[in-house]
Amino acid sequence: MNAPVRELSYAQAIQEAMAIAMEEDSRVFLMGEDVGVYGGAFQVTGDLVQRFGEDRIMDTPISELGGAGVAVGAALTGSRPIFELQFSDFCTLAMEQIVNQAAKLRYMLGGSVSVPLVIRLPAGSGTGAAAQHSQSLEAWFAHVPGLKVVQPTTPYDAKGLLLAAIDDPDPVLIFEHKLLYKVKGHVPPGRYTVPLNKAEVRRTGKDLTIVASGIMSPKALEAATRLAEDDIDVEVIDPRSLRPLDMATIAASVQKTHKLMCVYEGVKTLGIGAEISAAIAESEAFDFLDAPIVRLGGAESPIPYNPVLEKAAVPQIDDIVARARELVRGVL
Repeated sequence: MNAPVRELSYAQAIQEAMAIAMEEDSRVFLMGEDVGVYGGAFQVTGDLVQRFGEDRIMDTPISELGGAGVAVGAALTGSRPIFELQFSDFCTLAMEQIVNQAAKLRYMLGGSVSVPLVIRLPAGSGTGAAAQHSQSLEAWFAHVPGLKVVQPTTPYDAKGLLLAAIDDPDPVLIFEHKLLYKVKGHVPPGRYTVPLNKAEVRRTGKDLTIVASGIMSPKALEAATRLAEDDIDVEVIDPRSLRPLDMATIAASVQKTHKLMCVYEGVKTLGIGAEISAAIAESEAFDFLDAPIVRLGGAESPIPYNPVLEKAAVPQIDDIVARARELVRGVL
């Protein structure tokens, strides 16, 4: 008899990864605002403070810059900190330490040091948290040499990418979409890792490649199911890692389908889809395209508080379906 599939939520998978890392390595610790007794702003850290104590699950003051500085210093001196920001938007307060220190110290010191730092960032819209708590800023950091940037979309990847990030000698930023925290999926017990440089083909198809990052990956899969009813066979690729970006997998798909659409929640202008589009335009895959590349990103607007407007500000399944039909049928 087959054993039952073990399912955890995205949040539970993250918590399990942190627990495994702390059990294996005394250098690993978690720090951030309300990560202790409160269990984290989104209840991701749960009871870790009861299991590992306040020396390793450390509540920090409301000072993102100060917390990031402590985390960078701890990483430089032999620890492996995990720094949780309550909202990814608050990274704006810690940019000096992330961009000018964590990303550059290995280079500036001639490779004599490393900065094994993980920064977890709850991101994205859909919770009614308004303009200063709902942004998708991952493209900012994917622009910075020295940083690695990942976006897990399944519980399996959330655990595996986090464990890989903790193992990595360089700073890794993990953007966790808030709407995914309660989503459940298969998560094997024990330690495993997911490569920080490998995209995942979520669905194979022959008519159109949709590269969909973060929360847009499950939306693209739902759109692909609906498009199949119109005899449009969509291949869905989840980058998982934005820096480094697995362009080989994307290019191979484009050479097969001859059409490309990039879907992402961040503002369309200068978003991750712009980089993917440019990279394809510069590659041999460009010669295989039968139609213009389409970018479907967020509106050129702050995220509204009003729930109807909030939903309208980022791509939804209906938007993906409509644009995919136009692209495949040549009516752009």
